[in-house]
This record gives sequence, structure tokens and C-alpha cells, in this order.
Amino acid sequence: MIETLLQGALLGGLYCLFALGQSLMFGVMRLTNTAQGDFIILGAFAAIAGLSVLSPVMPASLLTPLIVAALLLPVAFGFGYGLQRYVLNGTLGKDPLPSLVVTFGLAIVIQNLLLELFSADPRSIETHGLNTQSIALGEGMAVGVLPVLILVLAIAATAGLQWLFGSTRLGRAFRAVSDDKEIAELMGLNSKTLYALATAIAFVLIALAGVLQAMRTTVSPADGPLLLLFAFEAVIIGGMGSFWGTFAGALLLGITQQIGFRLDPGWGIWVGHIVFLIVLVVRPQGLFPKTKG
Repeated sequence: MIETLLQGALLGGLYCLFALGQSLMFGVMRLTNTAQGDFIILGAFAAIAGLSVLSPVMPASLLTPLIVAALLLPVAFGFGYGLQRYVLNGTLGKDPLPSLVVTFGLAIVIQNLLLELFSADPRSIETHGLNTQSIALGEGMAVGVLPVLILVLAIAATAGLQWLFGSTRLGRAFRAVSDDKEIAELMGLNSKTLYALATAIAFVLIALAGVLQAMRTTVSPADGPLLLLFAFEAVIIGGMGSFWGTFAGALLLGITQQIGFRLDPGWGIWVGHIVFLIVLVVRPQGLFPKTKG
């Protein structure tokens, strides 16, 4: 059982990275990005394409995917900024339907574009053994090096977002436009620019999640909806807009899935869905909802 809980927590770290961008965008703009999972897969395939471009000029090593990720993250920042500034800002308002429709349309476009460019064959990023290395914990237990690294990055990303929102001028501006956009604009804040910056940061996390997903397992163009479901469940369980709540929700989702897999290989994801539905019925605001201030 200890090993099951540990493996579930490691899986939850990956789910947290899937969900943080969603939590950020909803927390600042009340925007639910239904293309979240497909953007993660787009980031994964962008990294795979980048590796294929660099492979003829760079010797294959563990550093290669790290270099590609370092090059991809600024591109993701710029892409997210432009997408929000010139596309998604026009969908924001009291009615959530326009943003849902636009992001759903983007999801369909991304899936079909990736199918045209890469076919439906699963692909992955070569990690030169990192995804098979493990750390022995004694008594026959071991944990993978890559899942531990992912969990550490998830904790760092969650703490970084919490610090950004709680201790910086930009974070206070994010909170101001989230709490009351009209008053914030009267105080001189540019809500459109702030929304674009929030989405840019969210897309850095999305790209990072895509790279790590492709390093951990294979990815295919049709994987996006399932990743969106995991991200959405983690955010709802933890509480919309709460970063540590998202982290806790992701860990709970990962642990319950691992317990389900231990009971029966076909039960894992189903048990996670059941826990999500229970939380949704008993505490629809989530376990740790966002508080204003």
C-alpha cells in the first residue's frame, strides 16, 4: 500500500502540471480552456519535431531534450500571449459559451493538424535511459527518477505561481482584474495585457507538461481529450483557481487511480472518475477553493 500511495503521488505530480495552466487561466480570467489537453500534446509534438531538427547537428544525449525544452518554453510564452491578446480576449464576458466554443474549435484544429503532420502513430522523446532509471528505497521498493523529477517540478511550479500571486506586483494586478475588472481598469490596469501575460505563463506550463509527458510515455494526436479530463478533474477536486488546491487535487486523483489499478488493472481511471464525481456532489467548490484578497 505504501508503494501504491507513493506511485500515485508521483503520477499526481504529472497531473498537476497538466492542470496548473488551466487553474491559472480560470483564476485570472474565468476562462475554461477546453483545448488544454490538445495544447499539451501540441507541446509534446513540437518538442519531438525540434529534436528531429537538431539531431543531425547535435550528438544524441540527455541534454538534447533539455535544450529543446529550453528553446520551446519562450516560444510557448509568445504563442500564449498572442493567442489570448488577439483571439481569446474577444471571447471573454459574462457568457462563458464563446470561449468554450472557440477553445473547442482550437482543439479540433490541433488534433487534425497533428494527424496530418505526424500521422496517428504514437511517438516519444528519447531520454537515453532516464525514464527507466530508479531510486531504491529499500525493502524491494523503488521509484523512477523521471517521475520524481516531474513531482519536484510540479511542486516548484505550484510554489512559484503562489509566490507570483501573493508577493509580486504582477500577481496583485492579476488578482485585481480577477476580482473586479472594471475597478482595476479605473485604477489604470490594462486587463487585456494582464490576461495575455497570464495565458503566456499558463502556456509555459503547458509546454513543460507536454515535454515531460512525451519523455515519460508515448503520445499521439488523439490523447488531448484524456489529458484535458485529468486536468479538469484535478482543478475541480482542488478548487478552481487555487494552485495548492490543484496540486492536492492532482495528488488525490493520482493516488486513487493507483489504488484502482492495484485492485484491478481496468479500474484505475474509473476509480479516479468516481472520486471526482463524489467531490463534485459533496463539495462542488472543491476541497481548497480560491479565496479573495
